[in-house]
Amino acid sequence: MAEFFGSSTPFAEPLWYSRPGNPHYTDSHRRLRDEIRRYVDTEIEPFCAEWEANRSVPKAVRKRHADLGYTAILLNPAAIGNYLGAIQLPGRVSSKEWDSFHDLIAIDEMARCGSLGVLWALGCGNAIGCPPVINFGTEEQKSRWLPPVIRGEIRFCLGITEPQAGSDVASISTTAQKQDNVFIVNGTKQWVTNGLFAHYCTAVVRTGGAGKAGISLLVIPLDSKGVSRTEIHSSGVASSGCAALKFDNVEVPAENLLGNLNEGFQLIMSSLNHERLWIAGNCLRLARICLEDSYKHALTRQTFGKPLIDRQAIRLKFANVGMQIVSAYALLESLVQVRESGFKRATDIDELGSNIGGLCALAKVSAGRATELAVRESQQILGALGYTRAGPGARVERISRDLRVLIIGGGSEEILSEMSVMQERKDLEKLRLS
Repeated sequence: MAEFFGSSTPFAEPLWYSRPGNPHYTDSHRRLRDEIRRYVDTEIEPFCAEWEANRSVPKAVRKRHADLGYTAILLNPAAIGNYLGAIQLPGRVSSKEWDSFHDLIAIDEMARCGSLGVLWALGCGNAIGCPPVINFGTEEQKSRWLPPVIRGEIRFCLGITEPQAGSDVASISTTAQKQDNVFIVNGTKQWVTNGLFAHYCTAVVRTGGAGKAGISLLVIPLDSKGVSRTEIHSSGVASSGCAALKFDNVEVPAENLLGNLNEGFQLIMSSLNHERLWIAGNCLRLARICLEDSYKHALTRQTFGKPLIDRQAIRLKFANVGMQIVSAYALLESLVQVRESGFKRATDIDELGSNIGGLCALAKVSAGRATELAVRESQQILGALGYTRAGPGARVERISRDLRVLIIGGGSEEILSEMSVMQERKDLEKLRLS
């Protein structure tokens, strides 16, 4: 008999949870999936509403999260094995056997908590702020920062967006002027996830002239003199610690530069591929949650003597959402496979990106649209329950507020849609000539 795992709601789980034969998933992937699900169901999901209402996740919860290896699994354990120390990864998976499909499972299953704010409070800043350190930092930099991050003692965030520069990263204006052995940083970073409580910010700064060629990556200690933080109150993700960071003549040690001076643009762009796949994975799990909760309601809610699920119009809603989720997830899995192959053979930054920048952008847009439809149709099925912050529709209502940041963050739909075509043209030509 084939293994069956998870929900019996149509389209609420990835295909391999109920059908055998996918060669990408082994016993170690199943162990990881099973352990994360138990952890989320018992220690995270039941408390999400409380933590969101309090606008923070308790320190003890975050420390236990790190002790159990959940901080580490969002940092590509295959690349940080030397820095794990006594931390064990969930599911008894070793760092040597960790691959990109373990990464996908971690992203997907953690999002089952149904609260993007809590999910991001537990690790978003590290997940997007640490990859430049992991991929491009010196051994000294990695040894200095990664072990305490993994142990839950310090936290990172990523500073790209500014009041006048978002998806157009090359237009950032925060400056870092070199003086002797320090950089003097001035400027503002806006909508920084975990910025309210992070210890370090991996910041995109201007160290040279205009455009891409004048950009560098600098790790800024946020306890430095001249750093100020202001909490940003957004529609959703209340517990994520979203903030504006202002730098007023902040002195940053020159040794905190990642990579070479004025070569930061390509470094941060390569890191954005993973962020966009990560966002796509979050989107699709949230879409599945919406389906699951509205389907349960449709089974029991009666209208004119029939359950909602017996109405063709309602079943068509599930079918239309399911089509988008399944197809978007298939693209995501394909890109994860290409990315995994790229990691195994990468010898330079272009190969690390695996020539999938345009497709990663497309995956984020596709997953976002699937989730937008899932939210809309689920709220229609749930009726007033889907607009209420308690009861059977509470998770759908919360997702309806959290969703917008996934559509805008990591690159807006409009810019990423255009970029997907332009970048894919470049990548295909490069591959054709290689």
